[in-house]
Amino acid sequence: MTATPHAAANAPAAGGEIVSLLVREGVITQDQLRYAQRVHHKVLSTKTLIDVLMELEYLTRDQLTRTLRKQSVSIRIGDFLVELGYLRKSDLIAALSLQKEGTERKMLGDIFIENGFIEERKLIEVLSFQLGFPVAELEFRKLDRKLFAKGNFPQFRELLFCPVAVEEGAVMVAFVNPLDLRARTAAEKIYGLGLKPAIASKKSLLSALTTAETSSGAQTVTAADEGTVVGIINKLFDDAIGQGASDIHVEPLKDRLRIRFRMDGVMMLHQELPIELAPQLSSRIKVLAQADIAEKRRHQDGRILHESRLHGFNLDMRVSFFITIFGEKIVLRLLNKKETIPDVSQIGMAPRMLDQFVADCLDTPSGVMIITGPTGSGKTSTLYGCLGHLNNINTSIVTAEDPVEFVIEGVAQCSINTKIGVTFEETLRHIVRQDPDIIVLGEIRDTFTAETAIEAALTGHKVLTTFHTEDSIGALLRLRNMQIEPFLISSTITCVVAQRLLRLVCNSCAEIYVPTPVEYGRLGFSARDLAGANFREGRGCKQCRFTGYRGRMAIFELLAMTEPIKEAVMSNRSASEIRRLSMETGNMVTLFEDGLVKASLGLISVPEVLRDLPRIIPPRPLNELKRILGS
Repeated sequence: MTATPHAAANAPAAGGEIVSLLVREGVITQDQLRYAQRVHHKVLSTKTLIDVLMELEYLTRDQLTRTLRKQSVSIRIGDFLVELGYLRKSDLIAALSLQKEGTERKMLGDIFIENGFIEERKLIEVLSFQLGFPVAELEFRKLDRKLFAKGNFPQFRELLFCPVAVEEGAVMVAFVNPLDLRARTAAEKIYGLGLKPAIASKKSLLSALTTAETSSGAQTVTAADEGTVVGIINKLFDDAIGQGASDIHVEPLKDRLRIRFRMDGVMMLHQELPIELAPQLSSRIKVLAQADIAEKRRHQDGRILHESRLHGFNLDMRVSFFITIFGEKIVLRLLNKKETIPDVSQIGMAPRMLDQFVADCLDTPSGVMIITGPTGSGKTSTLYGCLGHLNNINTSIVTAEDPVEFVIEGVAQCSINTKIGVTFEETLRHIVRQDPDIIVLGEIRDTFTAETAIEAALTGHKVLTTFHTEDSIGALLRLRNMQIEPFLISSTITCVVAQRLLRLVCNSCAEIYVPTPVEYGRLGFSARDLAGANFREGRGCKQCRFTGYRGRMAIFELLAMTEPIKEAVMSNRSASEIRRLSMETGNMVTLFEDGLVKASLGLISVPEVLRDLPRIIPPRPLNELKRILGS
């Protein structure tokens, strides 16, 4: 993204370049502006003056867009981004300094992107949304070659614009920066004052210009042979490993094939390919997964073992083919990645919670230990960490998993395969005949699985398993709903661990974060109550892919079954009563409270805590929570 040279960041005294423009155009009055400025000065948040004007209903989104589009070429991109709240004033000043000091005269937009002040895709979205310009996906459009003959490619490359097509009698022209006055003026001289501006990324625009200049009459990029498809897929797998993705999504859309990675629990765009490649990619992945190539009307599953020469290890992937209206969507779950099994002391529990977990749960000779949480909350990693703690030469451990995700030396692991009759039911009937000390059930799926776990515990075995519930108390209630007798629950369950995975704040771009008044209200505290808390949030940089987050950590809730809790379960007491007893007699800290403590240490962000953790009861004071957890 480029921009015209920017003058010093000296916004007009009225409140900013855009605000002054709104006053000049008669959209808002001077009195309305002065009142909005007073309100803005008193608001303790990151809201911009534009946001305040909209909340006061002095300005609408449509009015702002119309005014900006009318005067777009006279607005400087730096002031534009700062005033609308997408760029900090300090970042603009830093970018201007870098521009001035550099030996090569770089456009300001390029400096923003290169230094991580804003991501290119985000900048495109902002300009498109605020100015109303469409985004031109040049990779997937057939460009009108006749339009290129009216100009010259050196000029297109220098000013970064590209003709696209004739629409409704006017030429659509894609700009990397539609606010660049030089580029707009040059394009209007060639294609007329009535041209339709659009926005494109710098990479896609330069690629389109190269294709238009060199490939007239040549074979298009969509004609890919088998070797090319093999290369695309191998690179895709290597990229997923290198970027630490947990899932690969290959999604056919109406006009393109979108590939996204799930990284740190969040979907991230990786690349987009021409839709014409979809059948070839699907067929190749089906061959690798040993699925039926001819079947395109039904959902399928498969498995791939990919040998990565780049990273030097084998990657096991579980594959799902799902039929959609635009073709087959393929999702690959990456298993057996080159990761060490976490030690139980490294799973992220606070010191005192960890001591209680090891003493009251892991080191007990028998009983059922349940790890619960939604899909993707890290239950399996915690389970394997526990196995690593329990695994020794004197202990016999047998597992039933679907599938085996980590291979552990010295543990008899069984991977469920329903296609050949190795089902959970059949495996569980045989598992107790293997003379195990510890039984690991990958998941409690139904009443049969729950009863098997209970029966194994009653016969003196230690059972580790996972569950899908909202919190630890919910696991006990769900067992009750599965018609498991309350006295069996209270006599066999030793503990329930509920957990979530939240993203860590990126240390490379972390900065102090002050919660808004609304966030303080949702946290249940005042600013004075949280004095001394080191809240942080990432600004976004190259190291964290401009997300502000890098890596994840687990948030825990440990319910240890004390005698008062067992009596409450046997008496069919309510969830709120069991929770109260757990906090009073078992030192239980809720998921929300554990997340709040870790946020106060600057590890995770306040918005993540509020968005992803259940807040069932008001949290206790922060100092008390730190004392209980030993943080």
